[in-house]
Amino acid sequence: MKNNKIKTSGLVLMIISTIFGFANTTVAYEQMGYASIIWYVLAAVFFLLPSSLMFAEYGSTFKDAHGGIYSWLAGSIGEKWAFIGTFIWLSSWIIWMTSTASKVWIPFSTTLFGGDRTQSWQFLGLNSNQVIGILAILWILVITWFAGRGMDSIARIASIGGIFSIALNVIFAVASLTILYLNGGHMAQPIHGLSSFVQSPNAQFQSPVALVSFIVYAVFAYAGTESMGGVTDNMDKPEKTFPRGLMISALIITLGYSLTIFLWGISTNWQKILGNDQVNLGNITYVLMNNLGYSLGEGLNLSAAGSAFLGTLFARFAGLGMFLGYLGSFFVLVYSPLKSFIMGSNPHFWPKRMTKLNKQGMPAFAMWVQAAVVVVIIFFVSFGGSSAQQFYVILTNMGNISTSFPYLFLIGAFPFFKRRQDLDRPFEIFTNRRLTDTIVGVVLFVLVAGIGFTALAPILDHDYMTAFWTIIGPIFFGFVAWAFLQYQTWRSNRAHKLVEKPSEN
Repeated sequence: MKNNKIKTSGLVLMIISTIFGFANTTVAYEQMGYASIIWYVLAAVFFLLPSSLMFAEYGSTFKDAHGGIYSWLAGSIGEKWAFIGTFIWLSSWIIWMTSTASKVWIPFSTTLFGGDRTQSWQFLGLNSNQVIGILAILWILVITWFAGRGMDSIARIASIGGIFSIALNVIFAVASLTILYLNGGHMAQPIHGLSSFVQSPNAQFQSPVALVSFIVYAVFAYAGTESMGGVTDNMDKPEKTFPRGLMISALIITLGYSLTIFLWGISTNWQKILGNDQVNLGNITYVLMNNLGYSLGEGLNLSAAGSAFLGTLFARFAGLGMFLGYLGSFFVLVYSPLKSFIMGSNPHFWPKRMTKLNKQGMPAFAMWVQAAVVVVIIFFVSFGGSSAQQFYVILTNMGNISTSFPYLFLIGAFPFFKRRQDLDRPFEIFTNRRLTDTIVGVVLFVLVAGIGFTALAPILDHDYMTAFWTIIGPIFFGFVAWAFLQYQTWRSNRAHKLVEKPSEN
């Protein structure tokens, strides 16, 4: 059995495949250029490393629990706060579905047409954002219908998307280095000393508030480490394997992100390629891949038509890979987080219909409730009258904030978890109470600063619509969870009183 245990090399591969996202680098380059690198390094040091070690302790201690992070929080701060925190965690997946259901049509369009045509889609007087909103609603409803009937075998498409993703990274690296060689070592985005790595070329990221808000983008890029905490019991010598694997993978991921962002400067001049209204956070990956192929064609002295064809080929390859990945992921994520939360939490917190599974083992009613919530959010965001650029900024900020917010609960609960004396801790890194509280405080400060400034930046720019949708997700779902608990507690108390009255007589 020892041979089946996860060793350091296997753990490193698991962590990298879970966390590293190619599309995160294109968003970082569009938002901050070379200046995004320093924020990714800071996020790795002050968030990725300490939080992952905390999650490892949670996971190893509660290894027999089946509720995921709900079990971690319930064992640290009690079931009610655990319910609220996990409900907000579930909302991050709901917001992810809201955002991705709208963005998925960009790789679909790129695969078919060789570029993003979504901004020109109009139908029956509806503008492009509204058409995409309608398509996103249909996407959610169709996938919920199929997944609710157990037809999730299409999720295997995600593995094909994974192959495309690996190939995409290889093609990008080889093409970028080839362009650098063919251009005699000259970068498309010139480096003007240290200022290029500190100051963003993007006019929207010039103020100190906007700069600090970018930390949320970096935290989002490192999200997913909590899923690694549950496999410590399957590791070979976890007390050594996990911290070693974590530090190695954190170094590789941080270098990978930093190097990839830097390599985009070989083919992409920010002002020339990104400084226009046609580029947004939804299509940025395909715009950069198209430009990469075109730049490679120019370096190889191809004709203009040949370079354009190569650019289109690169964009279509990226579009197909991303579309297949999204399609496969949706068929899993439309039910997996929801089912895990409902089945792992206290059943008394839920109405019976929410916890009931159908013949296929799916929480069908709960899935349709989730679909209805996603549909409503998509409708209001897409019909809100924003421009295409603002539309995708709203979707991206919503996803980043909702993903970062649950970490406030997980990190904040850690000192309470450490104070419990009745737990068996097979894996323990944080042994000094004062140092532990200090590290928790630093990580919480980073998260609060990032979330706070992300919400504050559009307010200072008087962009109240973006500000509203940026922060409403966690606040709304947190309130819903609290109200839900209050209602269920009231019903439970009322039922007990009705039972007690006859006995009194």
